[in-house]
Amino acid sequence: MNAQRPILTPDMVASLGVSSGRPWPMGASADTHGVNFAVFSANATRIEVCLFSDDGKTELARIPLPERDGDIWHGHVAGLRPGTLYGLRAHGPYDPARGHRFNPNKLLIDPYARQIAGKLHWSRALMGYEVGAAKGDLSYSTQDSAFAMPKAVIPGADSFDWQGDRPPRHRSTETLIYEAHVKGLTALHPGIDPALRGTYAGLASDPVIDHLTRLGVTAIELLPVHAFIDDRFLVERGLRNYWGYQSIGFFAAEPRYMSRAGQDEFREMVRRFHAAGIEVILDVVYNHTAEGDAFGPTLSFRGLDNASYYRLADDPRHYMNETGTGNALNLDHPAVLRMVMDSLRYWVEHMHVDGFRFDLAAALTRGGGGFASPFLDTLRQDPVLAPARMIAEPWDVGPGGYRLGAFPHPFNEWNDRYRDDVRAFWRGDEHMLPALAKALLGSPEIFDRDGRRATASINLVTSHDGFTLADLVRYRHKHNEANGEGNRDGHSGNFSDNFGVEGPTGDSGIAAARTQRQRAVLATLFLSQGIPMLLAGDEIGNSQRGNNNAYAQDNEIGWVDWPNADTALLAFTRKLSALRRRYRVLSQRPFLHGRPRPMDGLPDLEWWHPEGRAPEDGDWHNGLGAIGLIVRGSAETAEAGPEVFAVFNRGDAREVMLPEGDWHQVLDSSDPEADDREVSGRITAPAQSVLLFARPDTEDQT
Repeated sequence: MNAQRPILTPDMVASLGVSSGRPWPMGASADTHGVNFAVFSANATRIEVCLFSDDGKTELARIPLPERDGDIWHGHVAGLRPGTLYGLRAHGPYDPARGHRFNPNKLLIDPYARQIAGKLHWSRALMGYEVGAAKGDLSYSTQDSAFAMPKAVIPGADSFDWQGDRPPRHRSTETLIYEAHVKGLTALHPGIDPALRGTYAGLASDPVIDHLTRLGVTAIELLPVHAFIDDRFLVERGLRNYWGYQSIGFFAAEPRYMSRAGQDEFREMVRRFHAAGIEVILDVVYNHTAEGDAFGPTLSFRGLDNASYYRLADDPRHYMNETGTGNALNLDHPAVLRMVMDSLRYWVEHMHVDGFRFDLAAALTRGGGGFASPFLDTLRQDPVLAPARMIAEPWDVGPGGYRLGAFPHPFNEWNDRYRDDVRAFWRGDEHMLPALAKALLGSPEIFDRDGRRATASINLVTSHDGFTLADLVRYRHKHNEANGEGNRDGHSGNFSDNFGVEGPTGDSGIAAARTQRQRAVLATLFLSQGIPMLLAGDEIGNSQRGNNNAYAQDNEIGWVDWPNADTALLAFTRKLSALRRRYRVLSQRPFLHGRPRPMDGLPDLEWWHPEGRAPEDGDWHNGLGAIGLIVRGSAETAEAGPEVFAVFNRGDAREVMLPEGDWHQVLDSSDPEADDREVSGRITAPAQSVLLFARPDTEDQT
């Protein structure tokens, strides 16, 4: 780590002095005299800090932490310097039948490590049990795992110059979220320095920032950047854990995305995004860890205190598994809850991130008696986290785990109901008009309760998990063969269409119809109440070759295909974003219910039959393939706002009688290059199109 002067040598170890230290802060913290260590374990009998040579290959010392306050083991090592590599070993009972899996032969990552160096090398030595033994996980391994383990790095003082950095803190009604992968967005971008592709520095480079600002993006939501590992079964197949949902360090930025060692590259990325007015949201995985089930490796939490860190079954040899990954963190335990809260605060205070998207958030609310909320209650009262955006993926895979709409303020929620209903409507499924109407209004049937607003809904038609927008119109079936699981993985119900040909085609008519469907879906997304989320690459027609579960595809399948970007689709997406910003009624906080407004008595929304009347009850269910919607400022607010009229026509071309008066047509998704024009009376809505009209005297209001 330091080519000129070793940070730690055997001679230096001999001069180190050990004293009791403090039980806070958790982890390793340097001062002018040395380093203090504080480690939680309720059931250990001894905790050791292990110090390593600069290359991480040689263990130079094992230092027992001399003091214990409650369940915090601590000690101070005088003469130790920042940059030293270290790990932990925990002594205690190895008794899986009682939930204990202590094994001091296994080197452990400090749960509070701020930086991790080196890679995990898969080996039988990582297992706390003897692989292949007749007793299975009840057996005991005496192999030392240090050679195969990454090491924690003792952090130095936080001296990063933030240069007056301030979070953008956009209003919810101004927000456009862009979900992206650090490497996936940058690996093939021709404008990024090849040395920086796939890194935090590349992500915050001028070409990416220019692209996002021209799209009107206000927040970039990053797939997991907490330190994670590559699953053994993927490594054996020659694949990698591309998405990153196998966290092993909740305080350390993933080093594979660094062009140089240290956390400052991540901080520089955040600072550059903030300077461009873009918030940074992290997809965080606090529901489980990379240690898996009883037959997984012992890397950190399992070896430090398995019975405390994890939710165990009635038979404590086994784990609760509502996450589908083999284990679930036990947020009912105060120390585990504290660790998660400390992690969240760390990323806000020290890394300046603006919010979090909680993977499988329903798992974070489970307690011993079903769904409980110690985590939610603790998070909602925390003053440090009060300004941060909180987004829930509102489900897990356990019984009763689908919780869409159940999360309290201030959570926003990924709205998969919106996704499926919008997809099904444009595919032509029958009786989808009522579902589309609800989606356009921010799903009030789900979220309009307890003072929640329309912006509680994160509207998405695609995300990292599933088809891209381009594949949504190219494939009727998933094609995940490259994952090596016999195409059994990934969702089968995608509400997708292939227009008669599975995959790419040279038929220009089919290609044009597919692109027109993409534009209609994008227009629906941008004209809906709620917060829109755009999947990186959808704006340029990116395909994953029909793979709807590219979690292991750290290659051209998973990376955004910049060289073949659809520039016309990009221009259309920019236009949609500009229209949403231009006409404020398209993004309002209150739900719209058609109530009369105090200033003029007009309803804040009106549904419109193409024949020029209000739809009757039967119209919603008789196969009507087109609907109009007049949107005005909410009856709850004092602002009148510009009035707009939108038409959604999934069928053949048909006539539509406009509401009375003159209108300015500002969008035709079937002809994105058409000039704006003045219209009134009867018009023709093209097939598979979304149209938007504004009153001429209000079109310039912002």
